[in-house]
Amino acid sequence: MATTNPFATIDFTKYMADLKVPMIDVDKVVAAQQKNFEAVAAANKAAADGVQAMFQLQAAAAQQNAEKLTAALQELTAVGAPEAKAARHADLTREGYERSVANLQELNAALTKTNNEVFELLNKRMVEGFGEVQGLVKPAKK
Repeated sequence: MATTNPFATIDFTKYMADLKVPMIDVDKVVAAQQKNFEAVAAANKAAADGVQAMFQLQAAAAQQNAEKLTAALQELTAVGAPEAKAARHADLTREGYERSVANLQELNAALTKTNNEVFELLNKRMVEGFGEVQGLVKPAKK
């Protein structure tokens, strides 16, 4: 028993031409994706620069703390009255605590600055991208 294709006589290209389906503007899609990649690259660079700045701040704080600790140990191990040393020890502890808080505040400010820069770069591109979406579709041919 031979079967025949019931769709062999139908011209689908004629029907597809009559549909008037909007087409995607590929050039605009490629341009939009290029802008997206550039925005992500800029955000990554800003994040990397921020991390590097934070490491530099931490290294400077660690060096300063090591120097202060060395000076404090020399001062506390020198000959002197125990009462005066106890009072000086309390002063050095307070100074160290205040220095630590100041260092943490500085690190927090650097982190906040970096986060804001990265967010602004990505947010700007996102807003631009929303505006570009309308131009990605070509009107249907009549």
